[in-house]
Amino acid sequence: MWSEIVDKFKGMPSQEKVIRLLLERGFQVNSEGHVVSGKVEIPHTQIAKDAGVDRRVVDATTEMILKDDTLRRVFQNIRSIASLKDVAPLLGLGVIIIRVDNAQNVGIINAVTNVVARYNLSIRQAVTDDPFFSDDPAMTIITGDPIPGEMVSDLKKLKGIRSVTIQ
Repeated sequence: MWSEIVDKFKGMPSQEKVIRLLLERGFQVNSEGHVVSGKVEIPHTQIAKDAGVDRRVVDATTEMILKDDTLRRVFQNIRSIASLKDVAPLLGLGVIIIRVDNAQNVGIINAVTNVVARYNLSIRQAVTDDPFFSDDPAMTIITGDPIPGEMVSDLKKLKGIRSVTIQ
């Protein structure tokens, strides 16, 4: 689906940058053509600066989104999420970051969560990067308690796991 969305902007590299930024951040485009996160409006100048384009490119991109039924439905319903990754250690929570050989392989999340469950840790949050947007996607698991060192060894033994980092 993501490639279909980006394909609508082929031949328009500046607008493609904007569309990728909106998708990566989970930003919406409301019915007035404003970029928002929930009800908070994000100025087009800020989006343009982050995407490395002119503000008018953002305007043109949001206009195109509103004119296309599929794009409008996607961008009026996408949502961003709050990641606990950077604050988890401050809250006494555990953080595991897992990188795999191939993010398209089936069963990776299941295998990882089974190991976490064997250590009787609750999972507070699990977030995976979409391989479409990331060259090196990671799975981040936030646990209710710090991660025991021996669990890292067990995770590294799983098929397809390239690296395991704890914070």
